Formats: sequence, C-alpha cells, structure tokens
Amino acid sequence: MEQHAAPQPARARSLSDLNRHVPVHVVWEITLSCNLKCQHCGSRAGKRRSNELSTEEAFSVIDQLAALGTREITLIGGEAYLRRDWLQLVERIAGHGIRCGMQTGARALTRKRLEDGKQAGLFGIGVSLDGMEDLHDRLRGVKGSWQEGLHAIEYAKEIGLGASCNTQIGAETIDHLEPLFNRLIQAGASHWQLQITVAMGNAVENDHLLLQPHRILELMPLLSRLYTEGLSREFLLTFGNNLGYFGPYEHLWRGFGDEKLHWTGCAAGQNVIGLEADGTIKGCPSLATETYGGGNVRLESVADLWNHSPELHFGRLRDIDSLWGFCRTCYYADVCRGGCTWTSDSLFGKPGNNPYCHYRALELEKRGVRETVRKVAPAPNKPFATGLFELIEEAIPGRDVVPATPRPEPFQPVRHAGEPLPRMHLCRNCSQYVWPHERTCPHCSADIAAAQAHHDREIARQQAVLQELRTVLDRLKQLTTP
Repeated sequence: MEQHAAPQPARARSLSDLNRHVPVHVVWEITLSCNLKCQHCGSRAGKRRSNELSTEEAFSVIDQLAALGTREITLIGGEAYLRRDWLQLVERIAGHGIRCGMQTGARALTRKRLEDGKQAGLFGIGVSLDGMEDLHDRLRGVKGSWQEGLHAIEYAKEIGLGASCNTQIGAETIDHLEPLFNRLIQAGASHWQLQITVAMGNAVENDHLLLQPHRILELMPLLSRLYTEGLSREFLLTFGNNLGYFGPYEHLWRGFGDEKLHWTGCAAGQNVIGLEADGTIKGCPSLATETYGGGNVRLESVADLWNHSPELHFGRLRDIDSLWGFCRTCYYADVCRGGCTWTSDSLFGKPGNNPYCHYRALELEKRGVRETVRKVAPAPNKPFATGLFELIEEAIPGRDVVPATPRPEPFQPVRHAGEPLPRMHLCRNCSQYVWPHERTCPHCSADIAAAQAHHDREIARQQAVLQELRTVLDRLKQLTTP
C-alpha cells in the first residue's frame, strides 16, 4: 500500500537547517512555579525563581530569536500559565509569525485559559500524561490530574487549538502505552511525543522509576506497531531525542515519513535552544545548568551567545573522540555521536556512552547479555541537578553468554567537526541504515543493491494493483451513475 509522509511540524529540521545551525526550536521555561509535585521532575519545579526575566526582557529575547530564524517556541515551566504575563509573551511570539505552543501538566488549565491563549496566538498545547489514571496521578503527585489533562485536550480540540500529549516512559509505563494510545485518540489528540525518563532532579531520588536500558527491547517493537496503527488513525507518534537511535525502526522516528532523515546526533546547540526563567541559555532545555549553562541573555545578546558560547555549541564540534564504552566503536559512532547528551551525562557525569539505544541492546542480546544502571550517588537539591550511576553488564536470565570479540574501529567518512553531516541509506532487507560505500549490509549480509531493486519492484507492483483497483472502481461508479 502507498504510504504518505505525515505533515511536518514547524520544528522539523531540513538538511539546510542542520548544516547552517539554525535555532529552529526554542523551549523556554518562563517560570519555575508549578502546581504539581512530580516524582520524576528534572527541574524540581515548584516555586518561581527569584530573578525571573521581566516582561520587557522577555520581549527582547523573543525579538532576537525571530531575527535568528526560530520557527517554533514552546513555553514550559514549572507551569507556564502561572506566570502572569504569559498571554503577552504568546502574543509577542505569534506577532513574529513564530508558532507558539505550550507544554503543560494541565492542572487547573480551564477552557477560559485556553480560549485566552488562542486569542493571544497560541497554536496548541501538549499535555503531560505518563500512563493511565492511577499511575499518572501517583507520579504527578496530585489526584485528579489525569482527568484534568484529558479535559484540557478535549477543551483544546473543541476550540480549535492543536492538542497533543507527551509521555515519559519509566519502569511502570510500558503496559500503559497501548491503552493510553487509544484513550488519547478518543480524546482528540493529534500527536503523541514519547521520551525516556532521565536520571535528573527528583528522578534521581526516585530511581526506581527509571526504565532499565535492556527493556528497550520490549519497548521499541510496541512503539513501531503503535506508530503504524496511529498513521491509519490520523494520530502521529513522535519521538524525543533520548529515544530510539538506530535499529530496524529508526526510519520511522525522525523524518515524519521521510526515510532520508535519520538520527544525526545530539541537537543541543545545533538547532535547539533552551532558556531558563532567569535568562540562562543552554543548548538543550534539559541539560544540567551548572555544566551546560552558556551565559545569560541579560548580559549578552542571544546571537552572540548562540554563535560563540562553547557551552552551547559543543555539539557542533563533537566527534567520535568524545565517545567511550560501547559507543566509541559502534558502527554508527560518527553519525550518532553517543545519542542524547542529557541522558548519558545525567547518568555518568559525561556524555558519549548511552545505554538507551535500540541498536546497542540488540547487539548485546546477540551475546546473551544486557545492561542495567544503578545509583551510586544522589543529586543535590536544586534544579537540573544530577547524581551518579554505574553501568552494569549482566547475563540475560536463561541465556549462555558469548564472550565479547574485539570491536573494529567504525567507518569514518572524510569529515571534520563542523562539516555537513553524513547521510546514510536504508538497507531494504533489514531496515537498518548503512553507509553509502557499503555494498553488502554489515547487519544482515544482504546485497544492498539487490534488496533495493526488489523493494522498488514491490512498490511498483503495489502501485499497479492500486491503479487497477481505482480503474475498476471508476468503471463501477460510471455503471451505477444514472
């Protein structure tokens, strides 16, 4: 059957965006004030920061982002609508033609608040729901918050706002994903973004909530099935930067139907900006402030910080020499560069070795081993604080362990840091990405050209069948038309 690419959101990155480092998407914590008590909150939100930007300062930031080419700004908190001037900020953003959305826990997010937001220029909301009702309310610390979240989605849909959901996947979440998928469609949500709960802030204290890396093997086939079903029901699953990477489903996750777009490394400081309520700027909103804070917009222009702050543009300069452990010798090392910086840095105090990788879990499974993480040091009691975890490789129960063989150095294209990113191609036999120079797939040993030719013939056959069916239906329609 024909498959059509899903409509691309404003934050979708083109190859031009990637190569020119356009800050396409900005995630802005406009206040740290919050009315939920989430056990896994990385920013430890609750009380507003003592020195949050004034309205005029925030206006200046918006104007500067517009000049840099930003196409989408997502307001977050804490809880963004608890800031008194949030509607003024929405109006200023929308006035520049920038799409403005809001991520929310949705407690006390009334229809009136949403109507006011729409009038100011709000495009849509993403509501955080982390499972079905009992699990969500327990994780978020407020009974009734699940129902309020669903009501917010329904209200948004009724008044013509975009309505989506975002879900953190932790130790208890997998069994909740399919029923939540169905409930979200029923509520009228159009998109569902998923990501792994990361060991930061409150989640370090509640480390029992973290998904163990080896459970990626359960998760990814389920998400692939839900993704495909979602397309048939006009419901799009999107994937956060700490979920997936390479493996047989990578071609589904990144390009919204365009298989040419795959994971190309941490986007922090490349096409994403994170802002904190006090004006601190980061290459990603989730990164630890002490390590990755790249200056303050009160003191320097956004453009100067974006172009010159090393804490922001570290991702542009990273190469495989910054990798370690499994990631250092991985086949995908040069293009992946260790996956999500936030995830690995929060666990181990440095980026470059990310156990939450589907390809990695599959490779380890072939040897009869799996990885788990275990906390060895707590996190300080402040926003975006990290502790320390150790990585443990253990035998899969009931399996014989195959000793590890020395891993060869990965293929390295002739590319220096800052040069255009390499583009890989899909092996049509195993749906894994391969480098352009490959003739035989290193993953399944197929002849790559022959597999592509077979795929092209099959697509042509399917299209011919569809065209024949359309012709028959047209003839039947003509026969039955008076």
